[in-house]
Amino acid sequence: MIEAGKPASPLKSEALQVLFERGLVNQTTELEALDARLAEGPVTVYAGFDATAASLHVGHLMPLMTMRWLQKLGHRPIIVLGGGTSQVGDPSFRNEARPILEKQQIAANIAGIRRSVETLIDFSGAEGALLVDNADWLTEVKFLEFLRDYGSHFTVNRMMTFDSVKSRLEAQMPLTVLEFCYMMLQAVDFLELSRRHGCSLQVGGSDQWGNIINGVELGRRDGRKLHGLTVPLVTTASGAKMGKTAAGAVWLHPEHLSPFGFWQFWRNTADADVPRFLRLFTELPLSEVERLSDLQGAELNEVKKLLATHVTGMVHGADAARHALEQGDALFSGDEMSAEPTHTLPLAMLAQDLGLLELLVATGFAASNSDARRLVEGGGVRLNGNVADDPRRRISSGDLGANDRLTLAAGKRRKALVAFG
Repeated sequence: MIEAGKPASPLKSEALQVLFERGLVNQTTELEALDARLAEGPVTVYAGFDATAASLHVGHLMPLMTMRWLQKLGHRPIIVLGGGTSQVGDPSFRNEARPILEKQQIAANIAGIRRSVETLIDFSGAEGALLVDNADWLTEVKFLEFLRDYGSHFTVNRMMTFDSVKSRLEAQMPLTVLEFCYMMLQAVDFLELSRRHGCSLQVGGSDQWGNIINGVELGRRDGRKLHGLTVPLVTTASGAKMGKTAAGAVWLHPEHLSPFGFWQFWRNTADADVPRFLRLFTELPLSEVERLSDLQGAELNEVKKLLATHVTGMVHGADAARHALEQGDALFSGDEMSAEPTHTLPLAMLAQDLGLLELLVATGFAASNSDARRLVEGGGVRLNGNVADDPRRRISSGDLGANDRLTLAAGKRRKALVAFG
């Protein structure tokens, strides 16, 4: 195991050189062996995403960017959507069990996740990436066969040493047998992908280290040489987990967060985070990243726009990114009424006694009415340019300006042009 940025000797493979330079490596298994294998030629590599929500969020961009770089450098990605493992739920670093999802909900979630993955990874052509569902093999496994074929390869003693398990037990929270078996299922995924597609490398978040190790060891017992790599957990300069906002997670699917809302999240990056985020979440040459990282003041604000537009382009497409940039320029130039609306709500909402708190939730500025109330009472909300500090405030047709629109702002950095129709 190694720490990011600290390879013991010069690297042979371009893939690991790039990943280290971009800051995308947290830990690896047997670094020299992995480096040698990547230097030999194309490697098939997988990353898995459970369908526990209808969309991925910005935290998932770390493994996705890693897969994207590996593909650009000639390696073949497999994206595994966890239709099987989502029926159990990963207990890693959680204080309670995940809710059990119905199969119909899992299928709907997979459809939403698929959309985001396909914008970031190239699945075209005979040699393109593969998109698979682990339900294809896990739902075929019978319980007694599973215990016979795999149970003897896992010891409770070993599994208890992983931080994801220890953290739950140290918090004196129950860990069900169902959840305890999750890491066995993920190990079977790795082995199955090796058998079916010659996959020899798994990429995952830092919380997946124990699960990845189990897969590597299960492969070794089957006579296979498998490798693992984890990406760092990204925190902002303030120490907060990246992608967590007052309104909740920053989703990748446009139905859960508009392309403009996504763009605005990146535009509002703290100054201290800009150099690192350029390195992690764009494909700009590192020489250009270094140049941009030295800019200050008004020039730094332009760099933030570049960051926002680049990431939005990868996730939502070039047209959506350009449109979001134009909306942002208009909103923050004082000429907001000439911009395209960032949100369009049904006109009927006005007739249903729409409240300011509900409006803040509908635009994604707050995750709930209670969050919105705190925002309003703190004096951080402006409606049509005027402070709105009464949580009982109702929105009526009299608040609408030209083209049935109003402006809404939360703090200095978040702004929306809301249309009704």
